[in-house]
Amino acid sequence: MDILAKIFGSQAKVRIIRLFLFNPEKVFDNYDIAKRSQATVRTAIREMRGLVAGGLIKKKTITVGMRKRGGEVSTERKTRTGWTLNQKFPYLAALQTLVINTVLIKDEEILDRLSGVGQIKLLITAGVFIQDTDSRVDILIVGDRLKKTLIDSRIKKMESEIGKELRYSIFETPDFQYRVSIYDKLIRDILEFRHKKVLDKLGIRAPFTPFASTQNFISKVI
Repeated sequence: MDILAKIFGSQAKVRIIRLFLFNPEKVFDNYDIAKRSQATVRTAIREMRGLVAGGLIKKKTITVGMRKRGGEVSTERKTRTGWTLNQKFPYLAALQTLVINTVLIKDEEILDRLSGVGQIKLLITAGVFIQDTDSRVDILIVGDRLKKTLIDSRIKKMESEIGKELRYSIFETPDFQYRVSIYDKLIRDILEFRHKKVLDKLGIRAPFTPFASTQNFISKVI
């Protein structure tokens, strides 16, 4: 991330570029861009000027429905002007390779950022971290006394840097072990397909089979 920031001039610009590359069909206004990239509106506008001038981003106006109080949909419509990726940008493929298909956040850094959220026993990365769009999750966290609110906060921080909402699952150890024992589909889809074990204190084995600690857990339950 630091190398890209030096090449592109700032962390904010890298985050904004990733935001548009990961969301090629979406339209963002200046406040969306600032919030999603964790930059000030002034910084976002400044960085956007260069990206618009370079042809990577273009202005787009869309028509959206308005809502009344109570969530009812109004028949009124209004136009909204924002910014979207210019998919005809001549160097788009090369930019995607450089900015997306690189190490977004190192494994050890992910583990470090999740320090203090509880006793993590298993941390798996997949999806965006291994360039696999078919993965069910990007991060799987298993542990004891996990602080989910704190985990949510830490992951939102990572989302702002990556430019994409992360799919993640959190399990307390007994719940995870039970799901393994019944061959839960979500767990199977994570463990049977491409993933990276950043931390494994549970003894996950491949191919997917209930591991020793799970078998002991089942016997205690029975």
